[in-house]
Amino acid sequence: MRVLAMVHWYVPHHNGGAEVMLHTMLRALVERGHEVDVLESRPPLNDSYRHDGFTIDGIRVHPHGSADDPLEMMPSADVVVTHLENTARAVILSRWMGKPCFVINHNDFENTRGWSGEMDVHQVYNSEWLRDELRIYQPVPNYLVVRPPIYSEEYRTTPGDRVTLINLNEDKGSKVFFELARRMPDIQFLGVVGAHGIQIREELPNVEILEHTDPHSMSAVYGRTRVLLMPSVYESWGRVGVEAMASGIPVIANPTNGLLESLGDAGTFVPRDDMNGWEKAVRRLLDGRSWRAASRRALKRSAELDALRKDDLKTWCEAVENA
Repeated sequence: MRVLAMVHWYVPHHNGGAEVMLHTMLRALVERGHEVDVLESRPPLNDSYRHDGFTIDGIRVHPHGSADDPLEMMPSADVVVTHLENTARAVILSRWMGKPCFVINHNDFENTRGWSGEMDVHQVYNSEWLRDELRIYQPVPNYLVVRPPIYSEEYRTTPGDRVTLINLNEDKGSKVFFELARRMPDIQFLGVVGAHGIQIREELPNVEILEHTDPHSMSAVYGRTRVLLMPSVYESWGRVGVEAMASGIPVIANPTNGLLESLGDAGTFVPRDDMNGWEKAVRRLLDGRSWRAASRRALKRSAELDALRKDDLKTWCEAVENA
């Protein structure tokens, strides 16, 4: 079987949670013997995004050429997969060419809601809460839940000593991060430049900033991390929190629907605007006894999600194969 994924950009140059989730799902199809092509719809953002085509983990990635790219590649595909801004175009072209189409839903934003009730599309939800939320508006016959799959062994390492935020844009909590660093000059902080949003940088003596990191290198980030911060305005799941828990790293998070579901009992939840609460939580979790207890909870939750990952990917692959 040949699968065509229509996306805006792809890993390893664009490594947002949605892109890494899709890549892991496509890897699972390759491992079952299927051919997978990824077609980018946007021109390069900068030189680091520029390429003439490459293969990663058995997946062939094709750069944006023109608006006619899908018309050239879709006829030879058996199944089309898409997400985010490519949803409308992929669904319309798939109908026209008679191809099954799988849409991965990463949020409950207006554009997602607009296409979430299409009856002839296979709807894939990245969490149970999102499934329940989107199906309020229009229950669809063909759907499945695939929680962003994490191969824990690829991220597992020995935790380090830093308090870390991954993605320095304001919505992910960069202001909280830098305010904590100012309040806690005795603590070392680590910020990682993210894949999307305006990245905020402040020069503070106890803050180190790493540039954008591809998925294959993230274990090095967690190898320097003692506590992970996720003061996000919105998370429909929260992939980096799950990655961190694979190494027993405690996560402090704003209680979004997604983070409550993904972190479960292992998460430490503090409202985003409660700076005193964030400082108190960080100091508590840096204490050895509290950290060890939280680390055990994180490892337990990671093992639970590993079991779900196996079932989710099996269900996903079988759905594509039977479409």
